[in-house]
Amino acid sequence: MAGADPSIELRRAPAGIPESSLAGPFAVGEYAAALRAKLRSFTHVQVVGELVNLRPSRARVYFELRDARGALPCAAWRDDWDAIVARTGGAPSEGMQVVVAGGCDYYPGSATSSPGFSFAVSDLRIAGEGDLLARIEQLRKRLDAEGLLDPQKLLPRRLVPGTIGVITAEQGKARDDVLAALRRRGWAGRLVWGFAPVQDRHAAPAIVRALGDLTALAEVDVVIVARGGGSLADLLCFCDETLCRTVALLRVPVIASVGHHTDRTLLDDVAAVSCSTPTHAADAAVGIDCAAARVKQAQTAARLRDHGRRAVLTRARLLATLSRAPGAHIERERTRLHQQLREIRAGSRRRVQNERSLNARRGLVVERKAEATRRDCAERHPRELERLALALAAHDPQRTLERGYALVQSREGEPLTSTAQARASRELHVRFADGTVEAEVSER
Repeated sequence: MAGADPSIELRRAPAGIPESSLAGPFAVGEYAAALRAKLRSFTHVQVVGELVNLRPSRARVYFELRDARGALPCAAWRDDWDAIVARTGGAPSEGMQVVVAGGCDYYPGSATSSPGFSFAVSDLRIAGEGDLLARIEQLRKRLDAEGLLDPQKLLPRRLVPGTIGVITAEQGKARDDVLAALRRRGWAGRLVWGFAPVQDRHAAPAIVRALGDLTALAEVDVVIVARGGGSLADLLCFCDETLCRTVALLRVPVIASVGHHTDRTLLDDVAAVSCSTPTHAADAAVGIDCAAARVKQAQTAARLRDHGRRAVLTRARLLATLSRAPGAHIERERTRLHQQLREIRAGSRRRVQNERSLNARRGLVVERKAEATRRDCAERHPRELERLALALAAHDPQRTLERGYALVQSREGEPLTSTAQARASRELHVRFADGTVEAEVSER
């Protein structure tokens, strides 16, 4: 084999394998061991890139270094990693630009385990914030400036939606979490699935298509985009600009659940609600515990039914009592009226008898008074008449004339009491006791 390690023993091909101009064949274990030795013999170098997909374990810490042209799997022993953390004052986080020192390493695997290549890291230092986080932050500011972070948050959401759309991986754990949470909430609506990849470069376009399909259904009230967390590299598809703009312009609320508390994507900023887990997303989609609400509604209905039954029975008894009351009342009134009638009749008879007796006594008194008055008049009136006749005779004008006086009158018979009246009348009647004389006023 050209360039083969001289430590590999050249063997003849087993029976049944044709001879070839190439060296070998070699046993897999021998060739894998030779490959590991060759890779480890490469010169140790420094590599700069963006730290993503950080996965600590008990013995080693695994991560990747990436840039625009490629990616390199890396691994560091736990002791070396703890020393790096102590020297840098904190563990490096995803998205940071770092410089690592080390060399190639290869695990040959076995009959029960798979082989693997990694860059064995012996040292690490932080170079600065990575391009990935800078691009995400720049896109976030641009979307905010265009006002695309708020429209979803202003959309009304039903307390209990009738139909929920869910976009997630078909075999992912997020699907089971959503189902379990909705069952726990007692929700009995319709669930529409939109299965799509939630990781790699094909995920964002697939999620956009699934969103379009779900929101085209008029009965869908809310859409959940769910994934069970992951590294920043795993969640890059949820920072896609096209996906974020599509969600911002939708008229159906979107609930994002694509990471845990420490992972935040642009989709979390654009969506109506951002949740840390698919379980929380299901709780946010269904605003109340439907099972508890049904129990409370049943209890309320039972109380209302009992109150209604008691109210009906109480009013029925009252109505029955009132229906008997008019007859009894009429009977009591009839008895009272009969008693009053008897009393009125007896009182009337007594009153008539009393009035008759009184009138008889009054008649006797009147007769006695009339008789006394008649006798008094018969005795007193002649004397009174005689007195009045004397008084009248004293005032008789004829008596005055008989004593030598005369009454001067105008032709019309009006008495004249002054010389001025006599001169004005000129023709006078002068009445004496035995007759009247015509006279005329003349002045010389």
